[in-house]
Amino acid sequence: MNEIAKKTIDNMQAQMNKSISHLEVELAKIRAGKANPQMLETIHVDYYGSQTPLNQVANVNTPDARTIVIQPWEKGMLGPIEKAIQAANLGFNPQNDGTIIRIAVPPLTEERRKDLVKKCKAEGETAKIGIRSSRKEANDAIKKELKKGITEDEAKEAETKIQQLTDQFTQKIDKHLETKEKEIMTV
Repeated sequence: MNEIAKKTIDNMQAQMNKSISHLEVELAKIRAGKANPQMLETIHVDYYGSQTPLNQVANVNTPDARTIVIQPWEKGMLGPIEKAIQAANLGFNPQNDGTIIRIAVPPLTEERRKDLVKKCKAEGETAKIGIRSSRKEANDAIKKELKKGITEDEAKEAETKIQQLTDQFTQKIDKHLETKEKEIMTV
């Protein structure tokens, strides 16, 4: 395989790795019934006039599987943090005791679990679209190189390698989804 085909495949592999990384981040945000600080990652708090991520104004941790504890670095931030959590509409009811905010993570209903699995599958499909898009770009680049002068055999070899990588990454996505689905559906 020539140098240009190798670069094309390496570039495609890097894009596919980004798709997998993005999927992992998105799946981590979907709660599986257990308390997880990443559930609050999308929340931004009004900190002296600027929208600041929650984890930059407070310590967020989980003392047990059903509780998230938020300890702001400044007591004056308790109110804004509480409002931001309620405004985020995550289905949490924060309780402010004057020093920390506790969030009791309610157990998931069967219906909610099924909705979360659907959401996971949608994220997986988005990742697969990214993988297929990377494959298309790589195949197009190989076809351009075929017109410029690489041999027919080199082009076929590159396309075979591209398809093998596509299949590998699709399987990785399926494994991630399977793991997350088990995690969500386990009561």
